Amino acid sequence: MVRDGGVDLRNPDVNIRLLLAALAAAGAMIAQPWESARELPGIDMTGLSADQRVAALKVLREESCNCGCSMKIAECRFKDPQCSYSRALALEVVKDLKAGKTLDQVRAIVVELARKAPAERKALEDPVPLRIQGAPFRGPANARVTIVEFSDFQCPYCSLAAPQVLALVDRFPGQVKVVFKQFPLDMHRAAHLAAEASLAAHAQGKFWPLHDRMFANFRQLSRENILKWAGEAGIDRAKLAADLDSRKYAARVDQETQEGVNAGVMGTPTFYFNGKRYNGAMQMDVVAPIIEAELKASGKR
Repeated sequence: MVRDGGVDLRNPDVNIRLLLAALAAAGAMIAQPWESARELPGIDMTGLSADQRVAALKVLREESCNCGCSMKIAECRFKDPQCSYSRALALEVVKDLKAGKTLDQVRAIVVELARKAPAERKALEDPVPLRIQGAPFRGPANARVTIVEFSDFQCPYCSLAAPQVLALVDRFPGQVKVVFKQFPLDMHRAAHLAAEASLAAHAQGKFWPLHDRMFANFRQLSRENILKWAGEAGIDRAKLAADLDSRKYAARVDQETQEGVNAGVMGTPTFYFNGKRYNGAMQMDVVAPIIEAELKASGKR
C-alpha cells in the first residue's frame, strides 16, 4: 500500500472517508458554542433588532473580558457563566445598542470598560426607585438593608443564586430582607406561567414554598407539575388552577418586568441593595462586606 502523509494513493474510497473524517474533526475543533450561539448565558437580548443583535454578538465575540481569564466576552459567558465581569460587559453592550448607539460607539465603550481594573468598577450603582409594596419578601419588614431580586423561575442562574441570597437573611438576622420581583425572560417558555403561579400562591400566603419547589425543579416547569408541587406545599390547587386559567396575575407579572426594565435590569438574576444595582457574584464572602457597609451607612443616616 502506497501512502503519502497517511493517504492511500491507490484507494479513492478510503481517501474520501479519511478526508470526511478529517473535516469532521477539524470542524469539531474549530466550532465553539460561543462563536455561533445566538443567545449568551444570563444575557437577555430581548428588544434588540436583528441588526442590533448581530452587532452585539460581533462585539461580544471579538472583545476580551477583563476578569483575567484571557477569553473573549462571549467565550467567558459560556465557560464561566458566574463571571460578573463578562456579564457586566455584555449587559453594557445590550444597553448601549438599545439606546441607539452605533457599533463603533459600543465597541469603544466596552474597550474602555474592559481596560479598567476590576477594582475601579463600582460594586453598587447609584440608587434607583423600586416599588416593593405587596411583593413577597423574607426577613423583617423594617430591615435596614433591602435586597430586591429580579428573577426568572426557569433561569438556571437564578436557581443557583436563590438559596445564596436567602442565606443572607439568616446571616444578618433582623437586618436584611429579600424582596422577590418577577422578570420572566421571553426565551423561557414556562417562566411567565411560573411567575403567575408564584403570585397566585403568594395570595394564599404560600409564595416561598412554591418558590423553593419551582427553583429546585426549574427544568421540569409545566402547568401540571406546578399544580402538583402546589398541592405538596399545602396550596389550594383548585384556586391556583382557576387563577392560572383566568390569567389573574399576568398583568402584574408584565408590570414588574417593565419596572425591572425601567430600573436597568437586562438579565437574570439582577439584585439591588437598597435600590443600588449590584455588579458581582451572589456569593456570601463577596456580598457580606457590602451589606456590612450598607448597615454602617444606614446607621450614620
